[in-house]
Amino acid sequence: MNQINPDKLLHSKWTAVQPEHKEKHFMVIQCIRNEQEQIVDVILEAVMSHGEQTLYWRDLKDDQRWLMGWK
Repeated sequence: MNQINPDKLLHSKWTAVQPEHKEKHFMVIQCIRNEQEQIVDVILEAVMSHGEQTLYWRDLKDDQRWLMGWK
């Protein structure tokens, strides 16, 4: 289980354990917050293709799917 500080998510780097469409390395480019200013979702951008995907931020804690940093 990855330990994540939600305040430090912006611009953090992640590696997909099982890459799809040859997209392995990602960077958090935006944090989406609710009315209470708590992070709800993050937008990840693939480094190679610049494709974006929205993800529930706590899904990044699953070390079976995501690794911190670029590996």
